[in-house]
Formats: sequence, structure tokens, C-alpha cells
Amino acid sequence: DGVELGKSNILLIGPTGCGKTLLAQTLARILKVPFCIADATSLTEAGYVGEDVENILLRLIQVAEFDIPRAEKGIIYIDEIDKIARKSGDNPSITRDVSGEGVQQALLKIIEGTVANVPPQGGRKHPHQEFLQINTANILFICGGAFDNLEDIVARRVGAKGRLGFPRSEEERTSRDEELGELLRQVQPDDLLEFGLIPEFVGRLPVVVNVDPLDKAALIRILTEPKDAVLKQYQRLFGMDNVELIFTEDALSAIADKALARKTGARGLRTIVEEILLDVMYEIPSRKDVRKCIVGAETVLNGSQPLLLTQSERPVDLLEETA
Repeated sequence: DGVELGKSNILLIGPTGCGKTLLAQTLARILKVPFCIADATSLTEAGYVGEDVENILLRLIQVAEFDIPRAEKGIIYIDEIDKIARKSGDNPSITRDVSGEGVQQALLKIIEGTVANVPPQGGRKHPHQEFLQINTANILFICGGAFDNLEDIVARRVGAKGRLGFPRSEEERTSRDEELGELLRQVQPDDLLEFGLIPEFVGRLPVVVNVDPLDKAALIRILTEPKDAVLKQYQRLFGMDNVELIFTEDALSAIADKALARKTGARGLRTIVEEILLDVMYEIPSRKDVRKCIVGAETVLNGSQPLLLTQSERPVDLLEETA
């Protein structure tokens, strides 16, 4: 009936390590379309040192194996989009802001839909080279960023009172995370303008979605349930030396608490598990008597040695010599 359907680009807002990129990757995998991730921090205006915005499109074309019609139905995820906010908030800069406002301006036409000329080798454009032409009208752009302190801007607008200091208990931390999620759910275009995005850029991202911070239960599930969960990876590593790796329920709870305190989301889980198992992983290949390694809450909280057992369930010390 002649009605043309337009795309709705998406802005994802949420703290680090809460699954924004994974969400976009999973969407692309389900839809079976080309998908690429670009980093907004490496982009600059045309003519300055750094990457041109057209290089984002080249990455998508490469993923689609230079099949342009297929690439024109792809998804581009631009990460760290909050890092190209105008440096001085509301006030336009006197000097040229080539990696901030300048990049937002350069992205405008590509995000909205245009026929872009992309140099096939990447890098800078020059007059004596052939270009790949790609129409971006049907390419879905998903922009993600942590937008630190955006909740303060929202709180000022809605009249919510913030709290000072560090959370003293798990309940207080949970309530603060809920407050943060609640504030980010009320984000309006005006708040993004005050944060430092330009009006034309905000207008081209009609769908604004906030991703809540991960809670303790979610972190424990991430540790144990996915096919490539962190614990399963380490159990596989230990299995190469015929050692069974076991984490107690208390240990999982303590790891999740530590990750919450560090505020690095799911990314912090691997760091914590690596710290716990580093010494054991170094020693175990040379210890043929160890068959089981049990990690309890004491190991996570105080850094004590995990419980190591032989075939006959006899506890052994890492430092004692093997017979």
C-alpha cells in the first residue's frame, strides 16, 4: 500500500559490565545479520588524526564479506557513545571539539540514512581512489554508553534527593541500585542534551533504553549457568590436570558481593576468580597427587588457600613436597 517503514535507532544506557554489548550481539545472532562493534572513542572529525566515521561502515562490509546488499541490512553497535559528549555540557566550546561534538556531527547523516562513500582499504579518503557505496537507510545503529552522573541530571529535574557516602549494608546498596535504575528509566531528551549530546544526534536515536545494574542473584547465575560461564572455563582448565574444581554456595555468594563492591559488573567476576585461583593454577600441574580443589567463602574473603584433596580425600598443603 506504499507505506515505507523506517528504522528506529536505539540508545542503550547502563553501567559498565551490565550486558549492553552482549544484548546487541545476541540480537544480531538471532536475526542472522552482519554485526560489528565500533568504539566511539577512536573516532575524530574528517581531516584530523584518528578514525573517520566511514571506517565503521567498512568494518560492517568486511563482516559481510564485501556483500554490500547484505551489509545494508546489518547492525552496528557504537560503544562508549557517552565519551563523545560535548566537553563543556551546555556551553558550546570556543575551540574545535574534534573528538566530541565534531564526531556527533559527522555521525548524523550516516545514522539517519545516506549513501556513504567508503574507502575499501580504510584510512583517509583521497581523490584518486575508488570507493564502495553503501546505503545506510536500513542499517540499525545501536549506541551504548555508561553515561556516568546522568542520574544526577535526572534527579535534579525530577526533584529526587541523592544520598552521600558509601553504602553500609547490602540492603542499602540494593536500594541505591534500584534508585539508579528508576532514575535512568525517566531519562528525557533534555537530560541527554544537558549531558553533552547535541539535539540533532539525540533526535536520531528515538528509542532510549536503560539497562539495570546487575544484582547479586544475576551475578551468581552469570558465574554458573551460561555454556561458557567463568566457573565452567576454570573447571575445564583444572580438568586438564585431572583435578575437580568445586565452588561452595558461600564462595559464589562472596564472589558476587566482591563484584558488586567493585562496580565493574559481570567483567569483575573473572578478575576475582583469577585472583583466587592464581597460585593454585601455578602449582597444580606439578602436583600429581591432587585430585580435588574446593573453594570456600574463607578463600574468597581472606585469601586463604583452597582446600586440596588427594584421591583418598586426604587434605594436602600446596607448599608441602610431593613424595
